[in-house]
Amino acid sequence: MQTYSKSTFRLCDDYTIGVICTTEFGLTAFRHMLDEEHPGLEIPDSDTNKYILGSLYGHNIVLTCFPGNVGKCTAAIVATHLIRTFTAIESKFLVGTGGGVPSSKHDIRLGDVVIGMPDDNNCGIIQYDLRKCDDESFQLKGFLHPPPTGLRNIVWGMISDHRGRENKIREYVSEMVQKLGGLSLYSRPTQKDLFFKADYSHVSGETTCCNCDATNTVHREDRWSPDRSRIHEGPIASADSVMKSARERDEIIKNIGKVLCFEMEAAGVATEYSFLTICGISNYADSHKNDIWRYYAAAAAAATTKEIISNLQPPEPSKTTLIALLSNLGLDISYTKLTGWSVVPVSAK
Repeated sequence: MQTYSKSTFRLCDDYTIGVICTTEFGLTAFRHMLDEEHPGLEIPDSDTNKYILGSLYGHNIVLTCFPGNVGKCTAAIVATHLIRTFTAIESKFLVGTGGGVPSSKHDIRLGDVVIGMPDDNNCGIIQYDLRKCDDESFQLKGFLHPPPTGLRNIVWGMISDHRGRENKIREYVSEMVQKLGGLSLYSRPTQKDLFFKADYSHVSGETTCCNCDATNTVHREDRWSPDRSRIHEGPIASADSVMKSARERDEIIKNIGKVLCFEMEAAGVATEYSFLTICGISNYADSHKNDIWRYYAAAAAAATTKEIISNLQPPEPSKTTLIALLSNLGLDISYTKLTGWSVVPVSAK
């Protein structure tokens, strides 16, 4: 018979926020932004996810990530295990990286963040590889769940706040990097942000754009503070394959309309569940895609999620909090798998 300490014992039902990170390095970034990390819990054998538990702004939060392979099917499986094991989760996030789509209306740069938010034509996630094409039309098929209304309202309020103050990305990422020297990979890259014209392909065999012709870049005005990432909201396009062709990217946008970002997992989650998807921009969904910005982009997405969580209402007292309150009243409480909860006066022991 196993007995848990009243000072450390928590149940799966004490966790009300769930975060799925699309990569291990994204999970690492988020892990080191927690206020506190908790001991692990026993989970069902059928649940193959690996979890990191902790707290953030008074909320108990559970983190997990994909097991190496990515895509809509993997995303759906991971989300299902998370929700079945942690049944009290109310706020759910999918946090990762993606390829940004700059336009005249959306000045998206590397290191920025896109939050998948609905508009009049979609739920915030567009599954562009599930469609019907004929000679006259390009029609998307299937139903996807929009983000939860409560989280959407928080995002709108946060975006409004950012019109008068800086977002928290730089603050949170700097704190994380300073916490551990080994996290310097997550610092903002010093390489120049280049957005190439759609008809100019990457130099074959090169891992960076050092030998690409800079005269083929799209001219963009310098930002007044180029080291500060911005947060954008709008539709995110999702499919099972990586978008690495500027021509295909632009053709998809021509057919489906406004898109701010391309990624690979959100549609798999949104088919079954209501998540808020947050993508750090690590490339421009073209042949010039490389890994230089992916660590910082993952950290920026984690920081944005952390700022959203900071705006959530304080949670109801958890079982752990009730244990502490009862203890302060002179009661001793214990829990065993065999008998459940037991509350007795300390003097009776």
